[in-house]
Amino acid sequence: MAEVIVNGTARTLTGTPVHRTALDFLRGLGLTGAKEGCAEGECGACSVLVARPDGEGSAWTAINACLVPAAALDGQEVVTSEGLGAPGDLHPVQRELAERGGSQCGYCTPGFVCSMAAEYYRAGRHANGHHDHEHGPNGFDLHAISGNLCRCTGYRPIRDAAWALADPDVADPLAVRRTQPAPVPVATSLADPDGAFVRPASLEDALALLAEHPDATVLAGATDLGVEVNLRAARPAYVVAVDRLPELRAVTTDPVEIGAALSLSEVERALDGAVPLLDRVWPQFASPLIRNAATIGGNLGTASPIGDLPPALLALEATLVLVSRDGDREVPIADYFTGYRRTLLRPGELVRSVRVPQPLAGLTAFHKVAKRRYDDISSVAVAYALDVSDGVVTRARIGLGGVAATPLRAHATEAALEGRPWTEATVDAAAAVLATEGTPMDDHRASAAYRAAMLGQSLRRLWAEVAA
Repeated sequence: MAEVIVNGTARTLTGTPVHRTALDFLRGLGLTGAKEGCAEGECGACSVLVARPDGEGSAWTAINACLVPAAALDGQEVVTSEGLGAPGDLHPVQRELAERGGSQCGYCTPGFVCSMAAEYYRAGRHANGHHDHEHGPNGFDLHAISGNLCRCTGYRPIRDAAWALADPDVADPLAVRRTQPAPVPVATSLADPDGAFVRPASLEDALALLAEHPDATVLAGATDLGVEVNLRAARPAYVVAVDRLPELRAVTTDPVEIGAALSLSEVERALDGAVPLLDRVWPQFASPLIRNAATIGGNLGTASPIGDLPPALLALEATLVLVSRDGDREVPIADYFTGYRRTLLRPGELVRSVRVPQPLAGLTAFHKVAKRRYDDISSVAVAYALDVSDGVVTRARIGLGGVAATPLRAHATEAALEGRPWTEATVDAAAAVLATEGTPMDDHRASAAYRAAMLGQSLRRLWAEVAA
């Protein structure tokens, strides 16, 4: 029987429509704290906690319930704002928000509560060791709630509540739960007249299903498909979930190889600074709520020309390991994108992992031009991986996003840099070349002229950052 543990109680998923979101499922249970605000993962009003693997124990991880199919929660544990506390027995997060005026209309508050609770229970929260405009004296990182929007409070009372939180009590059941393993993945098979949702138990089973259903939709974090379901009424006939397959969740740092089904937050923790260029990407990639669900495999599978990861992987000259029933094949990421939202993936084939060759470049940077600093879609993204020796650029790799139908390498600019002195004059000349790369277009995010100008300015910005 398919079921999910919600606030400590087993709830059946049998009979739940396969395209019903976790948010609608939970609200159908009477747990109406989580709400729909945007239906695309940008406001955080639907935030809930799920127990995810964290070493030998678990981490309470905040995700957008509006994007995840309820069926994807089979065998997992979920805590909503109602499960954290009640009016007569408030959770510390709820109490601080109430006492410090962190809630006015209240629509967004339960989502804030869950995102704040995830940070409240984060292991090593005090390891930051400093108090600045982003970290409180208690180690609370405000980026943890950067995926939650509020238009009543002005945010200061919410920040004050977050920074006032003490450590969890040792007897706190949710704190104790962290010391225990996360739920093991379970095989799932649900169907209704609109479609089927299947989570295979192994990679072998997944590849067999994809061979049998070549038009199946592959699901990992659901951060893209969830938007299609909510806003465009997409109803895939056959969904194969690969997010919990152990064969797609391994990561190594020497050499660097990243499993395609790891969430971006898991990748960030596992790499632990091993790839500095990616460390520049993570804070600018959507919000923590999205990064807690989105995967590298999913980001590559959607093949969006404005995805944030592909430019960085292009600059790193990463290769992709693709797997099917015929075995593995390794392809350069530069060859992977074949057209607008098209790739060379064959029917029945998955991205198994991403490999990053070493040694890594000595000078790396990632510039994202968007209308907001965080939690926004890029107008232009530029990733740099340069080697400079004795004042000369010996190697240059530049990845671009948002300026063509696919992510691409800036080959002409690379040639304009390599073998030349790393000087302002060289940078100015190469910046003029970079401004001509790609085929930028006019749309509601930016004009083609603006995109071209930002390309050139990006390289000048890199020079300014290095020379400072």
